Amino acid sequence: MLSIIPVKGIPIIESGDNLGEIIVASLKDQGEEFQEGDVTIVSQKVVSKAEGRVVNLSKVTPSPFASFVAKEAGKDPRQVEVILRETRKIIRMKAGHLITETRHGFICANAGVDASNVAKGKDTLTLLPLNPDASADRIGKTIRKLTGKTIPVIITDTFGRAWRMGQVNFAIGISGMKPIHDYRGTRDMYRHTLHVTEIAVADELASAGELVMNKADKIPAALVRGYKIKRGKGTGKDLLRPEEMDLFR
Repeated sequence: MLSIIPVKGIPIIESGDNLGEIIVASLKDQGEEFQEGDVTIVSQKVVSKAEGRVVNLSKVTPSPFASFVAKEAGKDPRQVEVILRETRKIIRMKAGHLITETRHGFICANAGVDASNVAKGKDTLTLLPLNPDASADRIGKTIRKLTGKTIPVIITDTFGRAWRMGQVNFAIGISGMKPIHDYRGTRDMYRHTLHVTEIAVADELASAGELVMNKADKIPAALVRGYKIKRGKGTGKDLLRPEEMDLFR
């Protein structure tokens, strides 16, 4: 049976907080504990806040280019300046939308720069973690130290999709598991050989966790229990489609 368990009672996260310790303590407070085979899903927002990846717009001076882009996109020039600093390449800019490639290689809106659930007021933004895989590793190592259990960790963020309406949680950082289940070379139920099927299980688990990670109720973490993951070394970059294979670029 597959279960998705919200980790409740996590306090407002500040720079320097140890997320692994907080998740273990919060889970214990609600009468739960980690089991082997669990997967921990953690929102990027709390990871970024714990790592100090927060910017106050009052300290940002927009460049002339940022001011030009802001005028075209109908955005705050200071926010655009922050977005551009996190951007490797602008992919699309249309109707107020700014789609970029981050320095990590993610294709997403506004380079993952976000103002929601950061702080009171409108002048504080979070940036994506510098290295989401390393962030996931640190949380996983802390959980293992405190519980003795090896628990894979997925750091998630909310992305749109090129051919679908609505947003879903995607995996941007991974520790302790293979993010893709490769069915190529296996046979389906009618004995046909599969040639292209690769299932992004890390993204599926990230989206499953989001079902209980209510942003308004301050639930930035969850456990997925009962899914048989393939353990091993994996990274968020394993899920990135190379540009030469990307039909949308």
